[in-house]
Amino acid sequence: MLTLAHYLILAAILFATGIAGILFNRKNLITLLMSIELVLLAVNTNFIAFSHYLQSMAGQVFVFFILTVAAAESAIGLAILVALFRNRKSIHVDDISTLKG
Repeated sequence: MLTLAHYLILAAILFATGIAGILFNRKNLITLLMSIELVLLAVNTNFIAFSHYLQSMAGQVFVFFILTVAAAESAIGLAILVALFRNRKSIHVDDISTLKG
């Protein structure tokens, strides 16, 4: 039987992996986007776990809003990535500052 602690430990591992990806790899934009998605997945896991534990639908509704924001963030991030690659033939984060007008 899985308890609340199991889900919280899983979410903590996902969150730590996402933060480590953001801190240790600041060169590649795709890796940064994936790390941000891991952090949001950890938050969603916590919301679902507490929602189930407290027998409330509020956490599950909140997850839908977070998923909507995550989808929009991914779409905007990938659009920036495509624009960066078309202009500079590179996806390094350092090249983003060269896109200023």
